[in-house]
Amino acid sequence: MARPAASPQRPALARIWRLACDPAPGRLRYALCMAAACTATVLAGEIWQVPDIAVPALVTMALWQKDRVTNVIAGIAVNVLILVILVVLYGLIRLTLDHPMAIVVSVAVLSFCFFFLGSASKLKPVAYMLGLITVYGLIAVDEVPVGEIATRALLYTDLFLAIPGLVMIGLGLLICPSPKTVLGQAIAGRLRMAVALLRHPDDATRERARDMLHQGGAGMMANVKMAMLERIWTSRDLACLKQAAYSSIGVLALADAAVREGGQPGPAPLIETLERMAAIFEAGDYPADIVPPAVPSNEPALAEMAALIAIFTTPTSQEQSSGGKKRGGFFFPDAFTNPDHVRFAVKGTAAVMTSYFIFKILDWPGIHTCIITCFIVAQPTMGEMISKLTLRISGALMGAALGIGSIIVLMPHLNDIAAFLVLIFTGALIAAWIKTGDERIAYAGLQIGLAFFLTDLKDYGPTTDMTVARDRVVGIMLGNLVTYAMFTSFWPTSAHDKVADALRRVVRALAAQCESLTPQVRLARTAETFNAISASARMLEFAATEPVHMRAEAEKMSQYGTVLRDASALAEDLLRPEPGAEARARLGRLERLVS
Repeated sequence: MARPAASPQRPALARIWRLACDPAPGRLRYALCMAAACTATVLAGEIWQVPDIAVPALVTMALWQKDRVTNVIAGIAVNVLILVILVVLYGLIRLTLDHPMAIVVSVAVLSFCFFFLGSASKLKPVAYMLGLITVYGLIAVDEVPVGEIATRALLYTDLFLAIPGLVMIGLGLLICPSPKTVLGQAIAGRLRMAVALLRHPDDATRERARDMLHQGGAGMMANVKMAMLERIWTSRDLACLKQAAYSSIGVLALADAAVREGGQPGPAPLIETLERMAAIFEAGDYPADIVPPAVPSNEPALAEMAALIAIFTTPTSQEQSSGGKKRGGFFFPDAFTNPDHVRFAVKGTAAVMTSYFIFKILDWPGIHTCIITCFIVAQPTMGEMISKLTLRISGALMGAALGIGSIIVLMPHLNDIAAFLVLIFTGALIAAWIKTGDERIAYAGLQIGLAFFLTDLKDYGPTTDMTVARDRVVGIMLGNLVTYAMFTSFWPTSAHDKVADALRRVVRALAAQCESLTPQVRLARTAETFNAISASARMLEFAATEPVHMRAEAEKMSQYGTVLRDASALAEDLLRPEPGAEARARLGRLERLVS
């Protein structure tokens, strides 16, 4: 069976459904916490009577994180950034009051700056949220009485970010798990997936295992960094958990290699050992001094897995696994030399301004959501725009259906705030479940939340106004259409142009893995290799969706898919000590194919 990561075809409907229903480790808790945070934001907005509370609810959903430390950091950062935004808005309001042309220029300049920051800096995706809030706050100036225009505009803009920030800090500390807990669940999830693969090596299980394998270790390493910031765990414990994270990837890769080579269920002692280890991680601890189980000597992948279990939580004496990566600055290295960043900002600004002019010329205030949508849906390449168009449209239609259906069926019967909040929580939970899934479907979850919040949240309390729902859905669809038209018509950037560079990064990662001197370093390099393979596979999927005149020849696309399949198999095989001449020959072949 072809590996899903290497397939240049769009994900099949059956696979999308599987990804939507996939009970990934910690996904349910993550979705429940996100829905609770959105509901708390709505409640705070109702108490303080914030207009367009849908915007803060959407910001909460977009920025909410899985663990408490990341939420607190993000919440503090949002509340600090709001001070800068307030100063900028105050100056702009003073300059643009009663000057329509000045408002137009300000909207254009702000849009360009935030789109540029989203493309060329590490502020992405926060840059888009900040741009959305700032531009919307400036446009909302026309809708408040002149006598109190500055005060109200600044107050509401402050609350648009302050409420989500405070919810992320306060509620995040109460209901979100520690990053150490999240890390343990992730490790246990990979161990249990290896067990499932060894017990039932069927195609469906292999596909799920490869999806998890190709996530690499970036997420788990982020959990390690956040756990360090808590200052409540010993450095020894964190070093052991960090090594366990890399080892869990190695175990899963070796399980896939064993199935690929033999296709038979694994030995019972090995499976029982992995299950006991997973249970320990799920309980919040980690195993030490593990006795490796006996495995058949004629199964090299299983033999290496048993050897790996013996050092599963044994870190190196020095932090060698980081690969010597240097910390980058706020801007990417090519921020001011690569014209693609400026072009992206120009296209994003053109989409915002086109939506703004349509909104003004039609004198249709209800479709102001078209401007908000432009900041949500912008993507750098044509392949991403096209592949995510289905997610945008389907997500928006699902969210609109949820919102309008609730207005027709439920809203007339809601008599108190508790019932209203239950409705908001239910809609937010549906959106959050999709958003916390695989990256191939997560985008649709944000669109469901966008449409649902903008449809059901108007003024204060339950609404039965279908006109507002209709107008906001029209605005969302208009924003999608305008953004798509701008990004695919002017300076269209092909995803295919980036595939070769992505594949070269895969080969460099494989070379580093091949030259690793210790098992611990080899495991870290393996995680980095799978990160690169996943990024290359996604870029290849994007390239496959582009129009025929931009798409690479079928032969080249097939060659790229073969490279990724071979790279994935080689990454698994290189987990064995002292790679032989055959492995080095395979690596040399891949280098020649991508050169």
